[in-house]
Amino acid sequence: MPLYHILILALIQGLTEFLPVSSSGHLVLTHSLLGQDNHDLCWETNRMIDVAVHVGTLLSVLVYFWKDLWAMLINIFNFKSNEFKLITHLTIASVPVIIAGFIIHKLEPSFLCMVEVMAWMTIIFGIVLWVADRFFPADKTLDQMNWFQATLIGLSQSLALVPGTSRSGITMTSARFLGFKRTEAARFSLLLSIVAIGGAGALSSLDLVQEGNMNLGTDVLVAILLSFLAGWGAIAVMMRWLQKSSFTPFAIYRVILGIIILAVLYV
Repeated sequence: MPLYHILILALIQGLTEFLPVSSSGHLVLTHSLLGQDNHDLCWETNRMIDVAVHVGTLLSVLVYFWKDLWAMLINIFNFKSNEFKLITHLTIASVPVIIAGFIIHKLEPSFLCMVEVMAWMTIIFGIVLWVADRFFPADKTLDQMNWFQATLIGLSQSLALVPGTSRSGITMTSARFLGFKRTEAARFSLLLSIVAIGGAGALSSLDLVQEGNMNLGTDVLVAILLSFLAGWGAIAVMMRWLQKSSFTPFAIYRVILGIIILAVLYV
């Protein structure tokens, strides 16, 4: 894969992984615009680079939320603490996507790399995000979350395996439907991404080792670095934005992007 392709993919992944706009959908679209055959490459070299940039964004969320992670670590055996409660809910919410992700990894369905699928999911879940953010209360904190709510958010995260849905988008949407504050919804979603992205990275890293392609390994390192820098910046901007504003701009962007893509495909 040409170096400039990797640079583009890494920047797009870093900027969109934590925004509710679907990073995987943008990657599928980017592969198509770069003239690559999604059907032949989606589950081979493309996927390895895609997951490499996911690893970079994983590092960015670890760095950004290091205080939260440290607090959870030192309270891991403090069963009455809010930190232990948060660990429990993150664990519960991670189970569905682990199971679904393992199944998808084995089946490798080609329809998940279709730009048409990405476009429709971008529009549909953009509207759903707007509805949840516009009409549902925003007064709960993560300290008030229960296991049932964590399960619902975890189940919704499995839908993000379809490009265009957006892992961060669907989990934030679910949290907003449940009445959580915007910043709290984003915080839970980003912490939840650690397990989802880490698991995907582990599976694809195993594939990379089995391939034994050292040139691809160099490409992976470049992608990780760039996506880390872009991801950290995206998280910082979004969290600051949500302190005073809503998810509406993200929802509008999704709908416009999806319509443009469909217009290009069908007109």
